[in-house]
Amino acid sequence: MILRDEEMRRLMAAAQGGDRPSYRALLGACRDWLLRYYARRIAPPMVDDLVQDTLISLHTKRASYDPARPFYPWLAAIARYRWIDALRKLTRTEELHEGDAMVEHEEDSVLSRLSLDSLLARLPAGQANAITLTRVEGLSIEEAARVSGQSPSLVKVNVHRGIKKLAALVESE
Repeated sequence: MILRDEEMRRLMAAAQGGDRPSYRALLGACRDWLLRYYARRIAPPMVDDLVQDTLISLHTKRASYDPARPFYPWLAAIARYRWIDALRKLTRTEELHEGDAMVEHEEDSVLSRLSLDSLLARLPAGQANAITLTRVEGLSIEEAARVSGQSPSLVKVNVHRGIKKLAALVESE
């Protein structure tokens, strides 16, 4: 189950204070979110390993989290780094196992995603996050509002303005 950002911040703050049940709940919610995050970014046989690697990174970096700041962008940054590391590993090991090999259209979608990520990095964080949640991850406006801590109308505005800026960036290049 994907929890609101405020709830994730509360769980993480409690976990940083040593509350084990809160930490277990946090890791469970992070696992659910990460499964959705990676489902559209990497070949299905690799998703579980990548989720586990990301949870280990979260565990390692948990002391660096500031509970006064939004949780999901912090988790997304960790997830993105783990995902990029996995893609680099794939390109280095050119001997892919048959079961792990991505079909041609999946490779194209990975390259498209890398291009999209570089464009999204040039937008304000709120716009990039709203676009990622609604257009990439497929969340509804209400779900994206709940996850990001923004109002539904702000999510709509951020998506609209962000897509307009993305179009201008693509056109200029």
